[in-house]
Amino acid sequence: MQQRYFMKLSIIIPVFNVERTLQRCIESVQKQSFQDFEMILVDDGTKDRSGKIADEMAADDSRITVIHQSNQGLSEARNTGIDKARGEYITFIDSDDFIGENTYEDLFNIIKEHPEYDILEYSVIERYGSNKQNHLSLKDACYYDMKDYWLQARAYRHTYAWNKIYKRELFSNVRFPKGKTFEDVHTLPLLLDNAKIVATTSTGTYFYCYNQQGITKNAKGADLTNLLEAHSNYIRRTKNVDKDYYAHVLNIQIDVYEATHGLPTLPVLPYWGTLKLSFLHLIGLKRLCKLYQFIHKIARRSH
Repeated sequence: MQQRYFMKLSIIIPVFNVERTLQRCIESVQKQSFQDFEMILVDDGTKDRSGKIADEMAADDSRITVIHQSNQGLSEARNTGIDKARGEYITFIDSDDFIGENTYEDLFNIIKEHPEYDILEYSVIERYGSNKQNHLSLKDACYYDMKDYWLQARAYRHTYAWNKIYKRELFSNVRFPKGKTFEDVHTLPLLLDNAKIVATTSTGTYFYCYNQQGITKNAKGADLTNLLEAHSNYIRRTKNVDKDYYAHVLNIQIDVYEATHGLPTLPVLPYWGTLKLSFLHLIGLKRLCKLYQFIHKIARRSH
């Protein structure tokens, strides 16, 4: 039996201690020219006025549903939203971020022309409002091989959950992993297993706002270990990756070793072409990690 949808798009917004930015986030959706959506705000046990702000804004807009739950973390907040979603498509926004004007209309014009797209990824202003602001401008492209999307489009560098429109059916057997940081990196490969076509577009803008308290800026040993685990799982599952991606994951392994001093776990693969990869094969993974730990220590002292 064909799935029944109540609207085109379900927008899932986890809410936790964001009283200063939540209204801006919600209003960026309300002001969109595209209006065929529901907004699901999941209050994940917030301790400030965020839950009250969500309730007040929902009282004035029937498209907004607020769910209050005990604090369970970002993954479970997103999963709660997925379980309640009624749209044909799903997207996410973090509640300290916002969406550029007319973004959803522009994206759904593309989807209307290409209903075969399972995931549509769009461009991002990264670290908006900081001196490290960067425009992640994606090219207009289509990928039928998910490995090409991961490697050639370097999707592994922008696994963000929120700058993508997903067919809801992709989540039929996929949820974000509870209790893990960098949960997006764990989840995107599983969604790609369910997808047949992924497209990227220069159209639309997601504003990823700089957060001094964010996990990316303040990642500790356990967080980095989660990140390494996600990438290592991808390497073990697919086996055939490329030099650039392997070098990217090797850098994460070095960071994990420096933070935890734990035994390195990254599989050693026969990639060459950089000084670091050459040293890997000459002295081994553990010695390489120790070498870069020493180099970083000297660099910090010089500053």
